[in-house]
Amino acid sequence: MIDHAHDLACVRDATERLLTAVAALDNASLAEPSRLPGWSRGHVLAHLARNADALVNVLQGRPMYPGAEARDADIERDAPRPLDIHLADLRESGARFLAAGDAPADWTRTVELRNGVTDSASRVPFRRWVEVELHHVDLGVGYELEDLPDEFTEREIDFLAQRFSGHSGIPATRVTDGTHAWRTGRTADETEVTVSGPPAELVGWLAGRRDGATLEVRGGTLPKLPPL
Repeated sequence: MIDHAHDLACVRDATERLLTAVAALDNASLAEPSRLPGWSRGHVLAHLARNADALVNVLQGRPMYPGAEARDADIERDAPRPLDIHLADLRESGARFLAAGDAPADWTRTVELRNGVTDSASRVPFRRWVEVELHHVDLGVGYELEDLPDEFTEREIDFLAQRFSGHSGIPATRVTDGTHAWRTGRTADETEVTVSGPPAELVGWLAGRRDGATLEVRGGTLPKLPPL
């Protein structure tokens, strides 16, 4: 059962780690490329701030974004800002999200995200946790997939395995870190491919942050995953 209050606390902790890391940067480093193609570090920070507000919209029953063009335009507008403005925006938008999460609500209700995707309201705090943790890694400032909390890594592998489950373009795949195992890909009675490796490498592959070259693959080649 999803514990949204626990996940909100995890979002709070992850946000503090992010803010501490960003505070050590300077204006010039924000203009440097992030690990996301075509995005500077400023783009990543702008996205994180606007995502917090977008998830407030979701929790309060409004459209997540006015539209894809408006979302992209907001990120482009905010990316070049100086460090102090980025920090204030990250802190304030993060606080707005946590306040929305702390408000009394029916956490069993269904909410709508982007592109018609729906989910339980109770999973929205975890989705925000994903944004903060993975984009912290994307900044390329010394926080790596291996630094992610163990609980987060295990849950994100499970979340992404579910996301790709039933996808006809992915073979029936067993994913394992040697302790836990997940199924993903198309539905089949028998596993076609088994992918094994350390949790950080598995989440990197599933989340499109690493190419999976270090993973062990049995029964075929490493499945090609669609973009998130």
